[in-house]
Amino acid sequence: MEIIEVNNQKYEILNNYKEALNKEELEAKLTDYFDDYDYIVGDIAYNKLRLKGFNDKTNPNFKEINDVSTVDEYIKNSCAYGCKWFMLKKIKD
Repeated sequence: MEIIEVNNQKYEILNNYKEALNKEELEAKLTDYFDDYDYIVGDIAYNKLRLKGFNDKTNPNFKEINDVSTVDEYIKNSCAYGCKWFMLKKIKD
């Protein structure tokens, strides 16, 4: 299990397709908006990092559009074909 700490929050790296994860870039983009999400998915297209939050169904902030079970569909339908991407899982204290 590989762990990364960003903005005083620890995350488990679940996927790092094509070595997409750049800690400095992530720190610059990861705002408190993402605090309520259990998972963070980042994809890179045209050299720009884009982030999206996802939740487990047990999260009180759960909405179908952010269901973690749809990550593969999100990567397939909303990201550039073959793009670099990563997925992080928040480690709760």
